[in-house]
Amino acid sequence: MATITRSLSTKIDGNGRSELMLRINSNRTTRVRVRSGIFLEAARFKDGKIVKPKANQKLASELREVENAIYNLEQFIFTLCETTPAEKLTKEFFEKEIYRFHNPRKERKPKEVEQKLRKKFTELVEEFPDKRGLSEWRHRRYGVLSRSLHRFELYRKVKRRAPFTLDFDMFNTEVLEQYEEFLRNEPEIFDKYPKIFEQYPAETRKNHKSRRPSDKGDNTIIGIFACLRTFFRWAIEEGLTSNNPFDKYHGKTTEKYGTPIYITIEERDIIADHDFSANKSLETQRDIFIFQCCIGCRVSDLMRLTPSNIINGYVEYIASKTMNDRSDVIRVPLTQRAKDILEKYKDVEKDGKILPFISSQKYNVAIKKIFKESGITRMVTVLNPTTGKEEQRPIDEIASSHLARRTFVGNLYKKVKDPNLVGALSGHKEGSRAFARYREIDDDLKKEMIGFIE
Repeated sequence: MATITRSLSTKIDGNGRSELMLRINSNRTTRVRVRSGIFLEAARFKDGKIVKPKANQKLASELREVENAIYNLEQFIFTLCETTPAEKLTKEFFEKEIYRFHNPRKERKPKEVEQKLRKKFTELVEEFPDKRGLSEWRHRRYGVLSRSLHRFELYRKVKRRAPFTLDFDMFNTEVLEQYEEFLRNEPEIFDKYPKIFEQYPAETRKNHKSRRPSDKGDNTIIGIFACLRTFFRWAIEEGLTSNNPFDKYHGKTTEKYGTPIYITIEERDIIADHDFSANKSLETQRDIFIFQCCIGCRVSDLMRLTPSNIINGYVEYIASKTMNDRSDVIRVPLTQRAKDILEKYKDVEKDGKILPFISSQKYNVAIKKIFKESGITRMVTVLNPTTGKEEQRPIDEIASSHLARRTFVGNLYKKVKDPNLVGALSGHKEGSRAFARYREIDDDLKKEMIGFIE
């Protein structure tokens, strides 16, 4: 993930202010320092933050506007880093885009803009991922956004018993707050207005077109709003609107995650050696889970691997989640255990894949059964994604395909402690926030340290 460091220019203008400078680390090789176009007095800037006076409310209000401008610019830059190919992220590119941020284009080809504006707001949201050439993973995220906007639009129509159509100009802070409230209350809204969910379901799994939505936590809503924010920035760039409802929106913007839960190498081996001969289907899914623990890829990448991805004792692939942003080839050496699993299924019908996969949903269900039957049921402390509070649960209840990836990353990180080396095998890019969550101290080391004060 890109990072931005703030500093202040030493030059002072005629009003006694200095320009805020931004150092952008967008990927492993690109680090640039650019002008922000935002000015403030040096006395009002300390350790990268704005210092607001308590007594002077007028000045404090002005500085809040500066603070908002900085935040919006940084979010704009983060979006550029996510949606622009790495080779284009040069200093000149950022300087040009920052200028466009402060001076949005107002003149467009009239026919082109008119043609786009004839389309419904929700249709433009649906088309956005294709227009920006986003990855399949981001396509799915915008699918979630698009369907929820359709439901929100229908809900407002039904509730008010009057025509209601979403458009750019009607979005403001109040509407964003209403949209957030709608997302949080969808389970209850489903009970009262189930027909709203028939055409645009909250759950898209087969045979569940009208399934009751699950409760949404802060992280889910923050993710949906991040997509909507990016869409509005694109619309402003395209001259479709000059309205940005997020300018004055102060809802939560940072997702909160707990410490990653993963199993030890010893627990992995217990699962790998457990006798599942009485249930061949579960044995197969166990083998796939252990293989995933050995190579650490996401389940979406795992299930598209074919024999052509196995090259000279390595598995090679490009992560689908970041394929449009970074085309780095991830090469992971195959352990002997991983090689043995591939050999075991060499002559089994696999539909052209390296292993006989089932759907990701059924795979996750199987993993929970595998953990329970193998006796890996210890209690762990997790962060409830809906309530945001910690709770204790047996690890078999939360086990999933992503736990296999965390097992790979977590155990490597405990040994190596170098996020760049581990990232070369897992596909995490430099500066990824995910690695910060693996930096907990080993329990054995904690016991050793406590022994020093006995």
